[in-house]
Amino acid sequence: MKEVIVRVPATTANIGPGFDCLGAALTLYNQFKFTPAEKTTIELTGSESGGLSLGLGSDNLLYKSFLKLYDYIDHFPPAVKMEVEINVPLARGLGSSATAIVGGLVGANSLAKNPLTTKEIRDLAISLEGHPDNVVPALFGNCQLSVGSRGSWQVSSIPWHSEIVPVLAIPDFQLSTEKARSVLPLEVPRQDAIFNMAHLGLLLRALETGNPDWLRTSLQDRLHQPYRLPLISGYSSVSLAALEAGAYGLVISGAGPTLLALSSPDLSPDVASAITQAWQKEGIQSKVLILELDREGTQII
Repeated sequence: MKEVIVRVPATTANIGPGFDCLGAALTLYNQFKFTPAEKTTIELTGSESGGLSLGLGSDNLLYKSFLKLYDYIDHFPPAVKMEVEINVPLARGLGSSATAIVGGLVGANSLAKNPLTTKEIRDLAISLEGHPDNVVPALFGNCQLSVGSRGSWQVSSIPWHSEIVPVLAIPDFQLSTEKARSVLPLEVPRQDAIFNMAHLGLLLRALETGNPDWLRTSLQDRLHQPYRLPLISGYSSVSLAALEAGAYGLVISGAGPTLLALSSPDLSPDVASAITQAWQKEGIQSKVLILELDREGTQII
């Protein structure tokens, strides 16, 4: 065996009407280092480690994914020292869980001399995560649309216009995916389903062309955002401030509470500043990042 270092990008998922099927990779990364050892351990560093400690139990998605691959290929897993550099905030809607799943699978596959194809790793990652919108762009990079179920997936890379800038507003409070999903209804009215189908279609064209009017219209959603917004303090003020500063729209990133604004390059600093000030007026501190689309996906360094 050899030492393996895996870098995995953060992701923003849903992007308005693309609930559970659309996601984009961002230029913010977690890094996972796997080194042969006498016993398995894990060490955390990085700007978002925050004194967090992880055991090797079932709640450790990195180790769970590492073991999953070895179980899938019917090999006994080796003992490894896992060093994790955490730069993607936890429980904020930026795909931190997806980075652990993808990092664990890709690291294990590399140590095992690459028995699985990227497609097989993709399907394992989706089965572990439960939905594709974060793990697929984390693995492949770019903006990705995933359609399918039960191991039969069709994945398409969605063109993202160079003049569309993602501005990520990360508040200083967490929101678990479980809590965000618990508020969603089991059924929705037919008109809401039709609304989302139409808006997702327009959003795909808007991302490709950069058409401002299409972007402003297409980011609306009726399947998840109306139910989750009450869980995000100050959303109304932040949304209004972002739009007044020139953003095309503001949506929940993943399950939240991070918010994603899409902006033109020249207005993105104004949008970032307006969001920061709006949340400050609500008594909430935040970190606002002007990022780019990651074009490479998961990389073995």
